[in-house]
Amino acid sequence: MNKTLFGALLVVICLAVGSARAAAPSVELPPVFLTDLPIAVSVTDAGDLSLKLVVDGESVFEGVAEDGQVLAEIALSTFGHTDIQLLQQGEKLEQWQVPVIPAWASLLPPLLAITLAFMLRAVIPALFAGIVVGAWAVNGLTLEGGIKAVFDAMAVYLLDALADPDHAAILIFTMTIGGMVGVVSRNGGMLGIVNRALQVAKTPRKGQAVIAGLGLTIFFDDYSNTLIVGNATRPMSDHLKISREKLAYLVDSTAAPVASVAIITTWVGFQVGLIEESIASIDGLGQAAYAMFLHSIPYSFYPFLALMLVFTVVISKRDFGAMYRAEVRARATGEVSRSHTGAGASREIDEMSEKEGIPCRAINGVLPIVTLVATVIVGLYIDGKGESLQDIVGSANSYRVLIWASLLSSLVAAALTFSQRLLSLEETVEAWIMGAKFMVTGLIVLLMAWAIADVSSNLQTANYLISILGDGLSPYFLPTAVFLLAAVTGFATGSSWAVMGILMPLVIPLCWAVMQANGIADEAHMHILYSCLACVLTGAVWSDHCSPISDTTVLSSLATGCDHMDHVTTQLPYAMLTGTLALVVCTLPVGYGLPWWLMLAVAGSLLVAIYMSVSKPVEDV
Repeated sequence: MNKTLFGALLVVICLAVGSARAAAPSVELPPVFLTDLPIAVSVTDAGDLSLKLVVDGESVFEGVAEDGQVLAEIALSTFGHTDIQLLQQGEKLEQWQVPVIPAWASLLPPLLAITLAFMLRAVIPALFAGIVVGAWAVNGLTLEGGIKAVFDAMAVYLLDALADPDHAAILIFTMTIGGMVGVVSRNGGMLGIVNRALQVAKTPRKGQAVIAGLGLTIFFDDYSNTLIVGNATRPMSDHLKISREKLAYLVDSTAAPVASVAIITTWVGFQVGLIEESIASIDGLGQAAYAMFLHSIPYSFYPFLALMLVFTVVISKRDFGAMYRAEVRARATGEVSRSHTGAGASREIDEMSEKEGIPCRAINGVLPIVTLVATVIVGLYIDGKGESLQDIVGSANSYRVLIWASLLSSLVAAALTFSQRLLSLEETVEAWIMGAKFMVTGLIVLLMAWAIADVSSNLQTANYLISILGDGLSPYFLPTAVFLLAAVTGFATGSSWAVMGILMPLVIPLCWAVMQANGIADEAHMHILYSCLACVLTGAVWSDHCSPISDTTVLSSLATGCDHMDHVTTQLPYAMLTGTLALVVCTLPVGYGLPWWLMLAVAGSLLVAIYMSVSKPVEDV
């Protein structure tokens, strides 16, 4: 009996100790500090006892803290390591040795990756080098840290990028869509679509118009837009001798721009959620998050101008720079791609082409694609919750819905194939696998782009960029500054959603505080806040179109079968022209009070005029 009581008492004591340990206070620290960049250090599970935070032997906080309270803003000026201790009642709870690196080192990973990508014209080694250098910086830029960084690039950052459920979902539905395309190509469905499309699109210009029109039609999601339009129109584009570079540009420049300004998209829920979070602590604003998003749409100048340029390019039959050379090459020689792949790739293309001797019916290609689009639309409605259509679409898990859609479209493609006895079961499976394999290279690039974004997050690249923006900006210049900051951050991280997630919670409170400080927090000056909100998004979309590590740019190259760096170098001049006009002619003067519609009209006119003056006609063959 005594033994039983003793055992029970021991269990109770162990549980109590375990509970106490679980509830022990701890502080949230970054993996690395940047010199002279203040980092807010907060406490979790603070308890009700006095705490003491010691940095390099100096006490920076002492007293009773609340859970989630910021204990101190630590700014270190010496390169090396810092010693941080958390004490409670004189007893040391935790101790850390955190590396301290020069603040400018946080820019090394994206800058190196981007530079090498342009120099080597090979994005995979460039991205891997950026990840390694970033991991080295996180490890303190030491010799030992450099050796460890090589392994961390794979074992930490690439693994974490792959383990993220949203990322895994993108990989799954992209490969599944690729598999569907493989089946549809092999059973003659794609050729059937091409033959039907050629009845309308008998010239390169008409073909480009069809591609751009489809880009506007599939407005609800940029990933879906890119993958569907790119894969579906590639055979038609090749037949009409439209360069893969031009196809990738048309797909990329009608994906995110449309999704970013449409009122019901998979973007909306994410954006409205960020806005809701950002305005929760602001007194005196008095507007709903979705209403603010709607008010910001007229100030989204870059997406509107990007779409205008797309149709200017199509209608005029003119191009300039690298795009002009690509189009001339395609028309004159029939070589739709600059880069010629080896025998392995040729074999893959042959295996993806229609089986010899089977009828090529358009329905076999149209029905799986319609199934894909319809399932996404219906799935977003079924999966979402809320009273309004906006709430329903915004709350839906778009990644899960895209997996549903890609799977169902693959099944429909297989069912059509079997029912018509076009391919055997083995041939259908092989076609699906071949289509999925066609996506692998691009998915590797996409995975690396996510990894380098994670590295940039650990290095606090965005916070550093915000810090060097400087104080004392005029509230009227603030939208311009936000646009530039979003563009630089997006170019460095390669993700417009990451930019929104990082900057939106910072920009909206900052803008409102600046307006209040200058006595203009009123209805007459709300255009400044709306413009700042829009500039977070549009600056990010602009940089997406310019950055070789952008996920949407990678997907556009992947879906269209275009060499990635060829896509980047041909699209870059078009994006730079559009983005410059959006910034200088629209965002800047509108911040100072000029009407948005007037400046958009002026910028559009200038865009067409400049483009026509620098471009050359591309003759149809």
